[in-house]
Amino acid sequence: MHLQPSVCRARTISVAAIVVWALFASRASAQTTLEPPGWDAALRLKEAVDLNPDPHIVEINLEARIAGVEIAPGHQVNAWTYNGMIPGPLIRVRSGDRLIVHFSNHLPRATTVHWHGVRVPIQMDGVPGYSQPEVNPGESFTYDFVVPDAGLFWYHPHVMSAAQVGYGLYGGLLADDPDDAVGIADELVLVLSDIGVDAADHLEPPDSGGSTGMAFGREGNIVLVNGRQQSTMTARAGVPQRWRVVNTTKSRYFRLDLGEGQVFTKIGGDGGLQEYAEQLDFVVLAPGERADLIVTPRGAPGTQLIVRSQLFDRGYGSIELRLPEDLFAIAIANLPAYVEPPRPAVRRAIEPPSVVGATRVTVDLGVTQSRQDGSFHYTVNGVSFPKPFLAKFGETQIWTVTNQTPWSHPVHLHGFFFLVLDKQGMPVHPPQWKDTVSVPFKETVSFVVRFDERAGSWMFHCHILDHADGGLMGTLQLSATGEAQPDSTVEHIHPDTP
Repeated sequence: MHLQPSVCRARTISVAAIVVWALFASRASAQTTLEPPGWDAALRLKEAVDLNPDPHIVEINLEARIAGVEIAPGHQVNAWTYNGMIPGPLIRVRSGDRLIVHFSNHLPRATTVHWHGVRVPIQMDGVPGYSQPEVNPGESFTYDFVVPDAGLFWYHPHVMSAAQVGYGLYGGLLADDPDDAVGIADELVLVLSDIGVDAADHLEPPDSGGSTGMAFGREGNIVLVNGRQQSTMTARAGVPQRWRVVNTTKSRYFRLDLGEGQVFTKIGGDGGLQEYAEQLDFVVLAPGERADLIVTPRGAPGTQLIVRSQLFDRGYGSIELRLPEDLFAIAIANLPAYVEPPRPAVRRAIEPPSVVGATRVTVDLGVTQSRQDGSFHYTVNGVSFPKPFLAKFGETQIWTVTNQTPWSHPVHLHGFFFLVLDKQGMPVHPPQWKDTVSVPFKETVSFVVRFDERAGSWMFHCHILDHADGGLMGTLQLSATGEAQPDSTVEHIHPDTP
């Protein structure tokens, strides 16, 4: 049958309208929750209040102060907090936004704010003596920078770091991608932490265990997720959720487990999305690391899933005579299971820097014990708190980190992303930008990093913060020439009690 042109045009317009409507409907559904009301109430983080009407500027007040915080029913701790809460408020921006933070210190000790993983100017990096003065009690400081990358980052002090993080000073910074194509509306930011308290709910002293405690890395005796102990969220079976997870503890590793038959789909990490997704039975996060996960809880209505941290061997003392930790529960709602339609694969193009002519940097991590008093001291290339490493603008370096010690070390480089390499010198698959990598005990890990033109002295250290205090901390001096700048040393502040 021959159709008249007008009929053809009408049908073409109709088909086009249907396609547009379908695209609109799919985008709208991606922004509409499929979970029951209040599904995440027990775990939802409070967000920082944006004071600036400009849609591309987020401006907030952040106050460090001691406050009573209930970490479990009937258990209140006078913790060190940001804005009176543990964790601090979730700061939410979009990549490319300008972030202005008016920070004030009402603690009894000096402090700063370091923006872990964010590629800030050196003046905003929060390290006293290198990027800013300490913010003394009663003083304030304004952090002002553009957040260039999408991903989950976090903030914490860089003065008495082990003590102050252990007391409760940490919070999440989520930079959304305006062009995010993941398409999952139900999202959780999960801040994993722990805190050490005694039988009277008083904070444990940060020097407990003396030098031996430092050598292992002190862990709190109460594990928290978003500042709460063993909460329960609700989920409809089959509904995908996006979990953005950060390990903010000062020493503890997490080996996340959803239980029998449940898997994680990992789509990203420290520096945003990775090249392609991978399915994992367990997700291991060292202190400072992050993971971007798709989780689809499954189970019969009325049942529960327990999200646990299974034992992880980071060295002697980490698995002996210990049990897994229950983190939180997922109650399966009394709703019919959702059948998810096929979802496009989440991908990102990652171009590794060329390693031709790259500078080789050797980093040997060691530990020594004093003959005089038996105390332990960590070393980098044979010395505690080594002299600065050097780099010049545009230089590519390959760091080979060998861990000679009996404990694993998550090595964190301020201000820059790197790609971890395999034994053949190729990027580990799936490639992903990192700022923190765990170097297992008695093993070697290499990574490649390319430096831009943000001159300054950038910290690198073990993110088991007691280890950093114990000597595993140094700087990388970046300049136009790559030559040594006026000498400076890391000021070691002992983690004493407040």
